[in-house]
Amino acid sequence: MTTRRTILTSAALLAPASALRSAPAQNADAPKEADFLFVQTARSMTYDKTTGKLTLKAVSPVTVFFTDRPERIAGNMKTADFVPFWSKGKESFLSDPPNADISMLEGGELHQVVAVLQSPVLSLKGDSLSYTIRVLKGKVPAKGSEVSVFIDVIGMPLTPLSYAGVARRAYRRAVIYR
Repeated sequence: MTTRRTILTSAALLAPASALRSAPAQNADAPKEADFLFVQTARSMTYDKTTGKLTLKAVSPVTVFFTDRPERIAGNMKTADFVPFWSKGKESFLSDPPNADISMLEGGELHQVVAVLQSPVLSLKGDSLSYTIRVLKGKVPAKGSEVSVFIDVIGMPLTPLSYAGVARRAYRRAVIYR
């Protein structure tokens, strides 16, 4: 089973060496930190208000991830590899679903919605991705186009020696050790 740890451990190994800075002089064992955000895009979407189901149609086969400064790590993973983040376990989104800012066009009007993402289902062809969402702010139109889903900061381990990402909501940061 693919886990966030496996995916981001691989990503960290591919990160440029310049992204890893030395620890502060006063504490040589202090961890390095990085915040990860994820972005998914789709050509269009539909929303069923009665079931709370948001369906991204013609979804990109790649989910982009990046970090905030100072690390500046960026990359992408297959969207099919991102969906298992909702699997069982204490590190999964199943127990602590992420928030997301969903941006879409309806006609010529921009709509932005903040929602909790739950229960993703990727179609067999991989061209449609559905989430059950709980809207926190905004109003989701029944249909939209040019959709971008900006998934909340998550702290995840970047190396096999890392431990802080296990409790991502408690720490909200990922840890890199040299």
